[in-house]
Amino acid sequence: MRETIPEDIASDLERVCDLHDRTTSDHEKCLEFNRLMGDILARLEDAGCDLAAGRVMTILLNCNPREGASCDKTSMVGEKVKRFRGITAG
Repeated sequence: MRETIPEDIASDLERVCDLHDRTTSDHEKCLEFNRLMGDILARLEDAGCDLAAGRVMTILLNCNPREGASCDKTSMVGEKVKRFRGITAG
């Protein structure tokens, strides 16, 4: 059974997923992505969307922005973000 993610969270999640597509070499955007995903995680937990919260937690565990270093997990996080889009659409 699929969870019903509240529309406002799904909309914000979609925007954050778009942001990730543009973050690969911009440390400030990486920090923004990480901060916004942390906020979405808290909101999903408050809404009782445990499956979606678990997916966001997995993304956050692999997302570690470091200044002056390229992201060595951008592809893996990008794939998880793409799969997340599949559960927010529809």
